[in-house]
Formats: sequence, structure tokens, C-alpha cells
Amino acid sequence: MARACGLPDVAELQTRVLADLDGEDRTTLARELERGNLEQTLSRLRRIAALLTGDETLEGLTAKRAEDLDAVVCKAIVKELDIARADLAPVDCFAAWAARANYRVPLELFTVNYDLLLESALERLGVPYFDGFVGTLRARFHTELVEGTPGTDGESVPAFFVRLWKLHGSVNWAREDDKQIVRLGQPITEGRAAAIYPSDTKYEESRRVPFVVLQDRLRRALHQPETLLMIAGYSFSDAHLNELIFDAATRRERSEFVAFCYSEIPDALAKRASTTPNLQVVGGREAILGGVRGEWKPPEDTPLNLWDDGQLALRDFRNLAAYLARSATREPEGDTVLREWLKGVVAERDADTEDKGDG
Repeated sequence: MARACGLPDVAELQTRVLADLDGEDRTTLARELERGNLEQTLSRLRRIAALLTGDETLEGLTAKRAEDLDAVVCKAIVKELDIARADLAPVDCFAAWAARANYRVPLELFTVNYDLLLESALERLGVPYFDGFVGTLRARFHTELVEGTPGTDGESVPAFFVRLWKLHGSVNWAREDDKQIVRLGQPITEGRAAAIYPSDTKYEESRRVPFVVLQDRLRRALHQPETLLMIAGYSFSDAHLNELIFDAATRRERSEFVAFCYSEIPDALAKRASTTPNLQVVGGREAILGGVRGEWKPPEDTPLNLWDDGQLALRDFRNLAAYLARSATREPEGDTVLREWLKGVVAERDADTEDKGDG
């Protein structure tokens, strides 16, 4: 999703953040990145800061130095994920679909992205949503509201609210002095570290909220009977999340899991899909459907935004969002503004596609 909107994915974000730093900060971060990716590095810095005291050092880092580097890295992340430089058309189309989605249970959106693309799109279109926090300026996380099961008496949030669950945190999440994570009304300011990844520290379980609560929400959502899960923009590089998805696909045979892969199909996903018929994998030139892997054969009369240069275009979140927006047929009473806006977005997308084809 981030790439479709012009923002960096995780791999590119790591490269950009390293380039944004200079001097000792860049040297130290480069050394830490040799042990793992950007998220693992942030967790490591936070463990060091929590475990050391005074002038104690671990591999050249004091607690203060680890905290300072954490804040510098988070500042660079916030800079690179600034949505002011993004193309918002894809998420606006996606939000238009979410606004019209009329399902038996509430629509739940799970993301590992830290940016504010989805929130901004939902707010622009006036789509009510709930992200686990209550409040505006320093919103607090409410576990009991997140754990309510859709369609039951324990569900306290209205059914027409879209659920937005940010599994790896956000650029506007911050940790307070009391160790609790709050959602701010804007991205974190300079000098503070964003709570954008669940530290794996075991000595203080409160530091892992809301991450463990949201991951448990994903697990329970996947095991709802006859669930449809669409996966887009996810690289299947998180082994824990992979197992949650694969386990649910195996246990819930009447549910459908559809993964859209922009580039090559990851080996771990292909291996599991070959033995799990309800786990469908959709790539540009090939797919795994019902456990059978094969190449696409594009029809002669290819529908707009469905095929591009012999490849299935829906693997790209931009095209998938536009297709979903078109498929939303429910029109709430008095929703003329949203309807006219959606027509304008679709017309603009079609014109851009035709211009590219002519070129």
C-alpha cells in the first residue's frame, strides 16, 4: 500500500533512514543493522536502554546513547513517511469501498505499516473508524473495546465503524512516562521515539501493550467462521504473522484467504498454498488456486485496470483499490457527496490509464 502511494516499503525505508543519518549515528545504526532489520534494531536499542544504568555499556552503547539513537531513527522514519508527499488516490479509493462495505460483521483492517495513509483517507471521506484508542490529543488504548467480539453482546463499538488495527504501531504512537502508549493527534515531534514496533522484552509485560492485544485480535478475527481475508502489500517476512494466517487457513476450511503478490510469490507462501486449497495466491503472471500453481492466460478483451502488459493488474494495490471502489454498490441515503467524489476519482484513474497506454 505504501509503495502504491509513493511512500517507501520496509526495505526502502531502512535504506532512506540510514542515508538521513550522518556521522556517528549512521555508523552505529549501520553496525546495528548487520544484526537485523530496522524493526529488530529499534527493539534492540530499547532493550539496551531499559537494561543498562549510568555509564554501563553494551557493545559501545550506554542507555542514554541507545535512547538518543532511537529518537534520531524515529525522526527519520517520520520524515520519510510524511503523507504530504504521497499520492492519496489509492487509499481514497480503498476508503470509498470501506465506506460502502455492507457485511454481516464489521470490516476489520490490519496493517503492519506505520504511516497515516489509511487514517487520513478514512477521515477525508467521513468514514467512522476505531483503532483501539479513545481520545484526540493523547488518546489512551482500551483493551476491553478491542477484545469485544463482532456480533455479540460484548461488542461495544458500533457495527458500522471500520476497525483499523496497526499491528506494528504508528508514527503518532508515543510512550508516556508511565510506560503506557498513547496515540497523539499528529506524528511524534523531534526528540521523542515513536512506538512503532513491539519490543520483545519479557521483564515488563505492560510495555508490550497494545501490540499483543492487537495480534490476538488478528488471531481471533482469522478464526471467525466463513471469513474472507484479502492480503495486499504484505511480503510474508514476519514469521509470527505468517503462522497466524497459515494456521487459520488450515483450521477454517470454509474461510477464504486471498494473497496478492506484487512481485514474486514468496517461497513460504507458495509452499503452504500448495497444500491449503482455501489459501489462494495471486501474482502478476502466475497464481496458486486450489493448491495448483499455473500461469495466467489473459483474455483477448482485457477489462480496464484488471490486466496490464499481460499481467494481472490487481496485484498492485492501486488497481485493487480502484476495482474495490467500483464494486461497492451500496449507496447510503444522502451519500451524494461520496458518490460524486468516487466518480471523479475513477474517471481520473481511467484517463491516466488511457494516457499511459497511448504513450
